[in-house]
Amino acid sequence: MNKSVMIVGVGGQGTLLASRILGAALLNSGFTVKLSEVHGMSQRGGSVVTYVKYGEEIASPIIEKGEADIILAFEQLEAARWLEYMKPDGQVIVNTQKIDPMSVVIGDAVYPDGVIEAIEATGAKVLAFDALPIANEAGSSKAVNVVLIGAMAKYTDIPKETWIDAVKECVPAKFLNLNLKAFELGYNC
Repeated sequence: MNKSVMIVGVGGQGTLLASRILGAALLNSGFTVKLSEVHGMSQRGGSVVTYVKYGEEIASPIIEKGEADIILAFEQLEAARWLEYMKPDGQVIVNTQKIDPMSVVIGDAVYPDGVIEAIEATGAKVLAFDALPIANEAGSSKAVNVVLIGAMAKYTDIPKETWIDAVKECVPAKFLNLNLKAFELGYNC
């Protein structure tokens, strides 16, 4: 059975490393994997999305509305923006961190209240938590991405050890221990 994962966030949050870890875990599990990264002004805090499809036979990485089994959101508004792509029985893992979009930064809009509650009101299965203090506990605020990948790993049928091997494969040696700790903390959320 084919499955789909969307990783959504804002440029600079480490979504690309998260997608590489996911891809490595899937490939090491023997799946056929198709991955597509879409960058929208990613270096300036714009929306970034990675589509990942895996299974036995995958023709395209593009995920249509209503197809995603999992949405891994690095920021609240990004979770809300991409929610229509999730299956009715899908899982949303969302970092409760708020990053102001450009419209808020320049004063044309206000960051809305109740984003997580609005997502939950759709009936979606939601795991929402603040990954930043957990990343800091691991040793760096930059490890939010690996904390989130660790939290997502529980919602897959991939063994934990395969995930750990994927982190080892994708993270430079000098940051490995920190990221292994971040993964473990996220996994235990």
